[in-house]
Amino acid sequence: MSKYPVRILMALFIAVGAMIGGMFATDAWTPKLGLDLRGGTTVTLTASTDGGDAPAGEALEEARGIIQKRVDSMGVGESEVAISGDRQIVVSVPNVDEGKLVEMVGQTAELRFRGVYAGMPVENSQAGTPGQTDEERAKDPNRQPELPLAPPAPRPTAEGEGLPPSEALGWEPSEQDIADFQRWTCNMPAPDVSDQPLFSCDREGTTKYLLTPAIIKGDQVTDASSGIPQGGVSYVVTLQFNKEGGKAFQSATGELAAKQEPQNQFAIVLDGETVSAPSVSEPIPGGQAQIEGNFNQATAEDLASVLRYGALPLAFEVSSVDTVSPTLGGEQLRAGLIAGAVGLALVLLYGLFYYRGLGVIMMLSLVLAGVLTYGLMTLLGESMGFALNLPGIAGVIVAVGITADSFIIYFERIRDDIREGRSVRSAAVSGWKAAYPTLLIADAVSLISAVVLYVLAVGGVQGFAFTLGLTTLVDLVIVFAFTHPVTMLLLRTKFFGRGHTLSGLGKSRVGVNVVGGRTRRRRTAGTEA
Repeated sequence: MSKYPVRILMALFIAVGAMIGGMFATDAWTPKLGLDLRGGTTVTLTASTDGGDAPAGEALEEARGIIQKRVDSMGVGESEVAISGDRQIVVSVPNVDEGKLVEMVGQTAELRFRGVYAGMPVENSQAGTPGQTDEERAKDPNRQPELPLAPPAPRPTAEGEGLPPSEALGWEPSEQDIADFQRWTCNMPAPDVSDQPLFSCDREGTTKYLLTPAIIKGDQVTDASSGIPQGGVSYVVTLQFNKEGGKAFQSATGELAAKQEPQNQFAIVLDGETVSAPSVSEPIPGGQAQIEGNFNQATAEDLASVLRYGALPLAFEVSSVDTVSPTLGGEQLRAGLIAGAVGLALVLLYGLFYYRGLGVIMMLSLVLAGVLTYGLMTLLGESMGFALNLPGIAGVIVAVGITADSFIIYFERIRDDIREGRSVRSAAVSGWKAAYPTLLIADAVSLISAVVLYVLAVGGVQGFAFTLGLTTLVDLVIVFAFTHPVTMLLLRTKFFGRGHTLSGLGKSRVGVNVVGGRTRRRRTAGTEA
């Protein structure tokens, strides 16, 4: 290596130029920052299954992809949706309202269209309709019980073979269904099974509905959009059906139009909740349906985004929500940068004070190491989503000390050989041969530690391990491809090669006296002459 220092330096600078070219090509000039530095919200979702077992990996990945699309539709950049363990999905989004994010990513978004068999205000306490016989009152789903009754019987939770839309619309409740509906309240669970009737409330909790089995499922919806329709005054969400869904919707609305109120209504049910229940006066062709409600622009767009990408294949619970304000993130970033700058300045001052001219080589090496580290973190952020967090900055600061230690090992080996009586140039060659195995072992230990920590750790600690490993590799490149070649080139000059006092390699500087043309190690206190 010492024979071809110029070639080695040229190869290094070509690599640095390629890195800068990559930054030009991607138009990326700053590393991505983690949420603890830029501010944002992290939501952890845990998949729940009936048996408590971990969900299938394919279902978890499908859910991650749908959630990623939902997050992307919010128009925020640098978001991250990742699988953690065998049942968790971690969503990290910068500078987004916490409640909006939780609502966007946490809901299953199982969409179904059902016919309305009966509906009643929740606060209605009537014991039936005047003029009804006892038998008619018993079969009236709109009758509230006169006295508190036991909770309704458990409803079926398993999906059956399904019903054609015509059979679903012709469904009639049993006496048990009516009794259960009368007992049911909005705060009670109600399993949303497509081929079974459903007890559901509207979003305001003011009206409860007895709904028929599903006539159209959400997988027949191909697109969703929001806006104010022509001649309208409020926002709606427009759904576009596929060919099969469009035919079924036209046929179903035709049958509903011939019925009396409230059975001429169809309910749009999202995750068991009735979002809208419009009346139908005539068949609706065209393969479209509209969801009406108390929407503003933001809520309509959010609902359309959720419905556009389909339902999640798994049900999730929100395990934790962590929020960092942009102000706090900025303060942490400034504190990290100041700590790094102070550490680097102290290392450089020590190098210049103790090693003189060699300290300049140390300074240039550290600057180039910083450029390489910065460029690599920027490109890795663009290519694999690497984001620099506060523990990552700590890893970079630690790496400054590791890199400086490599230079000290190398320079001290050279100075030791000068003390043994070798010339400066000879000492540089022999010192390198003795130093580089030590450098390799030291960096290998640091690299192994970083890899083990990265594999075993989670969250921010992984950022520390990643940056520590990255900077350790950069240290190896700098020492072998820059520090040593530059040192060998400078030793060809009189200033360094003849051991000028300010070079840091002068015999008096390293502890050697020249007596009668011969070199002797300088005596120190407590040693004999």
